[in-house]
Amino acid sequence: MKKKVLTFLFGLVGVIGMSIAQAQNPECITNLSIFAEHAKVKNYDAAHEPWKMVRDNCPELNSATFVYGNRILEDRIKKASGAEKTSNIQELLKLYDDSYKYFPKKFPLAKVNSDKALLMFNEKLGSDQEIYDLLHTAFTQDRANFKNPRALYLYFSELVNLHNSGNKELQVVFNTYDDVNERIEEESKTLSGTIDKLLPKEEAETLSSKEKRTLKRSRTNLGSYEKIRTSIDSKLGALANCENLIPLYQRNFEENKGDAVWLRRAAGRMDAKECTDDPLFVQLVEALDVIEPSASSKYFLGTLLDKQGKTAEAIDYFNQSVELETDNFKNARTLYKIAVKLKNRQPATARRYAQKALEYQPSLGSAYLLIASLYGNAANQCGETPFEKRSIWWKAAETARRAGRVDPSLKSRANKAANSYAQRAPSKQDIFQAGMSGKTINFKCWVGGSIKVPNL
Repeated sequence: MKKKVLTFLFGLVGVIGMSIAQAQNPECITNLSIFAEHAKVKNYDAAHEPWKMVRDNCPELNSATFVYGNRILEDRIKKASGAEKTSNIQELLKLYDDSYKYFPKKFPLAKVNSDKALLMFNEKLGSDQEIYDLLHTAFTQDRANFKNPRALYLYFSELVNLHNSGNKELQVVFNTYDDVNERIEEESKTLSGTIDKLLPKEEAETLSSKEKRTLKRSRTNLGSYEKIRTSIDSKLGALANCENLIPLYQRNFEENKGDAVWLRRAAGRMDAKECTDDPLFVQLVEALDVIEPSASSKYFLGTLLDKQGKTAEAIDYFNQSVELETDNFKNARTLYKIAVKLKNRQPATARRYAQKALEYQPSLGSAYLLIASLYGNAANQCGETPFEKRSIWWKAAETARRAGRVDPSLKSRANKAANSYAQRAPSKQDIFQAGMSGKTINFKCWVGGSIKVPNL
């Protein structure tokens, strides 16, 4: 009987990933199994005592001590108040440190420091400087593992707070802004790649259960990064207006005119903030193109020419930018930005660039929304009869819905746009009076293609 009990206990331990060879204290093995089973069903009160025994006596036994310990202590913090709550917070902070000490591969520095910083921020512990220092160490020493979107935002937010209090230079804020955005782009690129590979299988309804979970998780995480990107831009706010950017870059230009990274970032920020009319932007772009002819420099040269009304020359440079870029994710973003620049003046060309962007990144729902708006703007230009001209709204609605299908984070916005477009299309009465029910309309203008009129 005793042998069966021991076998059962060892089996439980095996489920959570511990080899018997690791065991040094039989009582630790027993308590590990007990607290793990309680924690799995979220009975954290029952899990606490056996967990505490393992935590205090054999923390190196299994990483489950730290995985479940985090949940146990978070539960106790939520339920406690006063000194007891403070004690639990301090214990959790120590648990984070020890997780890195005993299992650094499972709990890397960036994750540990991010968790600590977020806990301190949420519980109003520590100064802006202390929280920033934790995150700065994580970002600079373990950037590859710095993946928590909320921690990325907190890192930048605390830096801006330190600048506003006179403790950090504006250039440091801009440098960190670029670093954080590059980190967001790296993760977004990986997630977008995963989504793009799974999109065809989703549309064909051949996804496995595992692939469905992967797709859902990737979309959720990508949406989180996009929200954080927007929040970081909002936090930067007025600090990055032309009145601040131009004097700062003028002051530092001579010192950095041979630094391609500095030039690319400076030109990128001036472009993003519509400071491209200033002569400094020309200096930055020309200097960049001399020392590092690249996709970025060609894009900025195209921007300059576009500002001067030289659209044909601008498009030539935009095309050179795409040809030089080898990264599909960056190419998609560049092509989309070009499409946005041209949407009001050259809708057909803008659509072509948006479609090219989708070739590089099929999940770029914003490109479909842009194309839908281009179709909507052409509603009075395509077709020979009023009915045909209004029918373009169906094509706009169809394209907008496509945006929500490839990128569920845009679903609400896409549906709203699609419904708006559909309301402007011919009504059932119009369809009946025109005798067009179920017929196909071919568009002979730049929009091309066709649309099937709804059946009555």
